[in-house]
Amino acid sequence: MNESDLLARIYARSAGLSRFAQVVAGPGHDCAVVDAGADGGGSRLLLKVDQVVMGRHVRPGTPVDLIGRKAVARAVSDIAAAGGRPLAALAGAVVPSAFDADGLFDAVFQWAAHWGCPLVGGDISGGSEMAVSIAVVGLPHATRGPVLRSGARPGDEVWVTGRLGGSYDAATGLGRHLTFEPRLAEAAWLCDALGEGLRAMMDLSDGLGRDAARLARASGVRVRVEAGTLPSHEGVDWRRAMRDGEDYELLFVVGAGASERWRRTAEAAGGRTPTGVPLTRIGRMEAGQGACVVEFDGRDEDASEWGWEHGE
Repeated sequence: MNESDLLARIYARSAGLSRFAQVVAGPGHDCAVVDAGADGGGSRLLLKVDQVVMGRHVRPGTPVDLIGRKAVARAVSDIAAAGGRPLAALAGAVVPSAFDADGLFDAVFQWAAHWGCPLVGGDISGGSEMAVSIAVVGLPHATRGPVLRSGARPGDEVWVTGRLGGSYDAATGLGRHLTFEPRLAEAAWLCDALGEGLRAMMDLSDGLGRDAARLARASGVRVRVEAGTLPSHEGVDWRRAMRDGEDYELLFVVGAGASERWRRTAEAAGGRTPTGVPLTRIGRMEAGQGACVVEFDGRDEDASEWGWEHGE
């Protein structure tokens, strides 16, 4: 079973979670959201777990510091995608006997502290292949609250931070997928600037086409991306920008009612966040489902499956 089919089953099976008063948002978003107050009205928490598996997310021979960095950064990136800030982390790892376990946990410890989510516990086991899972607890934005994937509506604008594509060097296994910076500061700024006008958000890990389709599906709409607007890294064409994945940039949706004010804000900032990260409007939400891209000749092409699919 591929990842998309398995996720669909998980989402269907999880529909009944709404009977638990503490569950605000379950599977289908970058983070789960739970209410920690005993009376259902207390503090909300963001919960995320992610993993790095040898041979899947990193190659043998990858420096152990970069393995630990990526493991923590992937989970922290999802906290950013929910508009939050990390609070604490837990780690669990399967470590072969010949692997540098001490170096791995030192890297995880250091990078977790770097992003403000100290490593407070975990578990370790022996095994044949290295795998490390990181769980992060975070806090939503103080005024905006948690940003989910499900708030987009027809007419809303679709934006992205940074540039896309080319994060992985096929010859060496190295590249930006090991050194990306989770967009914590940028997400906080978006929440401050847009408030409820920030309708939906996620980070891009499996490719813009597939990930945009997931956001659109959660919101019950279709996303329409304009090929000519895509901000890509040097040497990357628009199709690779749609497909490559592991960019960990923010895909965010600005409500139609807030779009003019937001464009003025973005223009006044020189088209960049205060941290210098570019901001680009790449499309719009419309009635329908999935993700499509408008090519340079005006033709629409379905892009819902463009990107990385685990299990294929």
